[in-house]
Amino acid sequence: MSDRVTNILLVGVGGQGILLAAEILSEAVLLAGFDVKKSEIHGMSQRGGSVVSHVRYGTEVFSPIVPEGEGDILFGFELMETYRSLSLLRQGGAVVANDLRIAPPSVLMGQETYPEGLVERIRERFPDFLLLDGQKLACEAGNSRAANTVLLGAVSRRLDIDEQFWQQALEKMVPKKALEVNKKAFMLGRSSDWNAP
Repeated sequence: MSDRVTNILLVGVGGQGILLAAEILSEAVLLAGFDVKKSEIHGMSQRGGSVVSHVRYGTEVFSPIVPEGEGDILFGFELMETYRSLSLLRQGGAVVANDLRIAPPSVLMGQETYPEGLVERIRERFPDFLLLDGQKLACEAGNSRAANTVLLGAVSRRLDIDEQFWQQALEKMVPKKALEVNKKAFMLGRSSDWNAP
């Protein structure tokens, strides 16, 4: 076990299951024997506002907040929120993003337009980039609301946490009635190809 702290950021909008994903991630890390700290920053999360969750783990972690420019993995549930949070990543960090666009109120009211070309802009700055159709994979698993678990599965491939700890964390944190769907969603994300264009 190295002394290095791993910094993970989860970003998106309220109602996307970001906080549950952060809970499962933290639990898996804890079960694997690491020290873990977690923090959430909610915008107007009840109304589709921005949500950012920080998860840091290592042999010893003192602060739950990832310093700007030191994130190792950015885990984006919505494209514009992913793009807006790129400054939190270190040079050479990895990005996993859900191919989903949720128009903010300013766009819905016609004051602004949703930016074009976000996928290309993200990939240009961070070539270690995986874009997933989280909703499609979640539907394959049995419930479109399990997109957060699909993304978590993809992120799990990049972390030094054995699969058994992820499974145990899912069993502990996900309600029984949704467990099988979430396990399936997790494995679909976990089997995603990071090297695909």
